[in-house]
Amino acid sequence: MATRTFENAKKKKSDEFYTQWVDIEREINSYLEFNPNVFMSKTILCPCDDPYESNFFKYFALHFNVLKLKKLIATCYIGSPISSTQLTLFENELENEKTTRTPYKIEITEIDDNNKDGMVDLSDVEWLLENKKNTLTRLEGDGDFRSNEVKALRDESDFIITNPPFSMFREFMAWIMEAEKQFLVISNMNAITYKEIFPLIKDNLIWMGLAFGRSFQGFIVPKHYPLNGSEARIDAQGNRIVSTNNTIWLTNIDHGRRHQPLQLMTMEENLRFSKHKEIRGNRNYDKYDNCDAIEIPFTDAIPSDYDGVMGVPISFLHKYCPEQFEIIKFRKGDDDKDLSIGGKCPYFRILIKNKCCELLPLGATQSEAVAFENKTQEFTRRRCLRQEHSYARG
Repeated sequence: MATRTFENAKKKKSDEFYTQWVDIEREINSYLEFNPNVFMSKTILCPCDDPYESNFFKYFALHFNVLKLKKLIATCYIGSPISSTQLTLFENELENEKTTRTPYKIEITEIDDNNKDGMVDLSDVEWLLENKKNTLTRLEGDGDFRSNEVKALRDESDFIITNPPFSMFREFMAWIMEAEKQFLVISNMNAITYKEIFPLIKDNLIWMGLAFGRSFQGFIVPKHYPLNGSEARIDAQGNRIVSTNNTIWLTNIDHGRRHQPLQLMTMEENLRFSKHKEIRGNRNYDKYDNCDAIEIPFTDAIPSDYDGVMGVPISFLHKYCPEQFEIIKFRKGDDDKDLSIGGKCPYFRILIKNKCCELLPLGATQSEAVAFENKTQEFTRRRCLRQEHSYARG
């Protein structure tokens, strides 16, 4: 039900879903664990974020000194429907011209303990905005990310981090990629199937982040949104929360998990011991009608010793290790029609091939087979570690 709510919002172009602090913090920590200095001396732009409501802005403002940021920029293009009690930032404003109803930008280059309470917190950010007017200025245009004003901010930034409007996701990603910026954005899982997005994944230019589906704690939604189903709730602060099982992070910021190879069973082991009844007890994996490849309906059922092409679910990308697998193609068979088995088409499949597969010699003993499997897994692990270390040094 919650997923349907998000899809309906996409159709209606009602895109005001606010990300919770816990989801932002956990995701950012995964990049810091891989490279503690990833944001040092960098400028971060949050181009779809009202600073008084966006947890992206709040997170980076409060961690400004810890992350050693150069600058934090946030732009607002519309008054948020979630809150109507925002702070007015300019004196003598007319009711219909309040800052909360007009587009503006905030640029921060330092945050100090201005109230002398021994720590940097949101009250110091508010003090900064109230007392240093040059940190906040109105935009001349409407604040749209495609405007020349916001494009200029994009061009000066190193990272673009936000939850973009669902209905404009394709345009937003094109806007990022044309500037060749590093980014971290929230997306719907189906976005990876877009013709504008999948080639970037295939070429290892972008990839999935850490959190996926149910690991998200949910999104804060406006008061007029219905709270339907068990995945919707009101939290202790009175926020209306809607969860969904198809939310992902997309990024081109490196993290350690994507260099961790999948631990897999051999084809024989899968056919004998797989936890999936669709695999266990079969003589072979199903083959596609229109492609020389086998169907793998579950990521953990990928055979470690198969050196041919395999079709896997799109959720495989959350476990995808580029040192272990090569992405061949998306969805289509040799006839350029949807992959099919017995005339029926499974849900979108990604065709992959194992980069690290070696064939076990015929007539090998059981001990030789175990040693061979250990050797293959160790080869993959070492390959991933070498790649991880090269990224970390870079």
